[in-house]
This record gives sequence, structure tokens and C-alpha cells, in this order.
Amino acid sequence: MLNVLKWSSQINHYKFMKLILRLLLNALFLLLASYVIVGVSVNSFYAALITAIVLGLINALIRPVLILLTLPINILTLGLFTLVINGLLVMFVASFVKGFSVAGFWPAVLLSIFLWFGSLLTNSLLKDSGETDR
Repeated sequence: MLNVLKWSSQINHYKFMKLILRLLLNALFLLLASYVIVGVSVNSFYAALITAIVLGLINALIRPVLILLTLPINILTLGLFTLVINGLLVMFVASFVKGFSVAGFWPAVLLSIFLWFGSLLTNSLLKDSGETDR
């Protein structure tokens, strides 16, 4: 029984380390985006890390509700309205995270696309050999 608990603890530690690594990589992508996308400003790595955490929480808690509420228009636009939702959520986060600012709607949409691509790269790098695509 003790070996099972030790093994389970090692798996949880591994998953936690992957989560921390994803947050750090997302913060680095935010910093990179501030150099690539005109209208996006990130003052420091600390601001990028806080922004990555807040964006992760917002995307996990609020975004699914918004997607569900806007499902009819999302179906009519073949999913393109999701870009609007993502841009608005980025603008929402920029409104209260100090050190992170977005100059308008289109830079926010471009940032959300850039972060999606960064997340795609991060997930492909951190995927275990035994994991399957969802």
C-alpha cells in the first residue's frame, strides 16, 4: 500500500511540475508577443507570469460559460465568434492586471491567436509518449 501511495505522489508531483512549466512557457510567450504584436505591452516577467495565471483561470472558469451562452452565434459564424470571445477576455484581463496592457480589440485577438499557437507548441512538447490526442 505504501508503494502505491509513493507512486501516486510521484505522478502528482510530475503533473504539478508540468503545470508550472506550462505557466512559465505561457509567460514567455506573452513576453515574446509584446515584441511581435504592436499594441501589446508587458512590463516584466512577473507581470507576464501573473497574466498567464489569470488568463488560465479565466479560460478555465468564465470562457466555457461564455461559449455556451453564445452558442447560437458561434454556430452561425462557424466558430469564428470564439475569436471575439478570446479577444474580449484578453482585454478584460488587461483591464486589471498591472504591467499588462492591450491597445485595442484587434491586438487582443492577435494576442489570443499567438497564445493559442504557443499553447499548441507547449502541449506538443510536454505531451507524454503514452498520452493520446483529445
